[in-house]
Amino acid sequence: MAKSAPSRSFTVGNTVIPARSVTGGLYVVATPIGNLADISLRALETLAGADVIACEDTRVTRKLLERYGIITSVTPYHEHNAAAARPKLLARLAVGESVALVSDAGTPLISDPGYKLVREARAAGHAVTAVPGASSVMAALASAGLPTDRFFFEGFLPAKQTARRTRIAELARIPATLVLFESGPRLAATLADLATTVGAREAAICRELTKLHEEVRRDALPALARHYAGDSETRGEFVLLVAPPDEAEAPRSEDIDELLRRTLGESSLKDAVATVADATGQPRKEIYRRALELVKSDGTHD
Repeated sequence: MAKSAPSRSFTVGNTVIPARSVTGGLYVVATPIGNLADISLRALETLAGADVIACEDTRVTRKLLERYGIITSVTPYHEHNAAAARPKLLARLAVGESVALVSDAGTPLISDPGYKLVREARAAGHAVTAVPGASSVMAALASAGLPTDRFFFEGFLPAKQTARRTRIAELARIPATLVLFESGPRLAATLADLATTVGAREAAICRELTKLHEEVRRDALPALARHYAGDSETRGEFVLLVAPPDEAEAPRSEDIDELLRRTLGESSLKDAVATVADATGQPRKEIYRRALELVKSDGTHD
């Protein structure tokens, strides 16, 4: 006797809801960023009706599936196995199967390798459908009280200080709220570099979004840097928001000099001038002149 196909359904509370098979194609499904209740009925129906779920960490995804009584099979798809796993997923799409792509938390393709799968699926002529939902970026912007008319998502900054400060200087003049990700162990150093490079802009630190101990702390960057340099809680990952530059205010000469002194202490004259010129928007020739004066007056650089 042939085995019957497993029933497709999901459970909300004590109610079992039948789910139809999902039409073949790739489905990019947003999942909760912390609170498992933050998932849409459409996402549950898609996960229950798909032929397979491709996920960053099968253990994390299974917790969500178990919560809602979903028995769809899962397969790993992450940055370490993507090159080998992607052709297998594309082969399943080619025979008409439905693949649901999820990340560990939030919307896929935000700081993960999902875009390559989407790109190749589209190139092969397969349907790609987004099933929107939770996003730590949008949750942070909605709760921080900083300008949201324009924002620039950067993700994680470089781990090494020199590269990190260089990148911050490049971002400093973007006329939009900056959205950054950071881990707890690097948070204090990143805040210190932000304060050094972009000054006393308003910023917000968002931690444990949607969870029981959600915290949004807003202050000027130097104050936040001092706070997290102490014994503050730094477990988990953080979303950092930095207000856009005030176009009406030109940088003060003393601020430029202070930034030059710090940068000259860590890099060559040429690199220091480039970094400060990018961060302040001032002519490189003028910054070079000021740097030579500082070197001559206080021996900041060899």
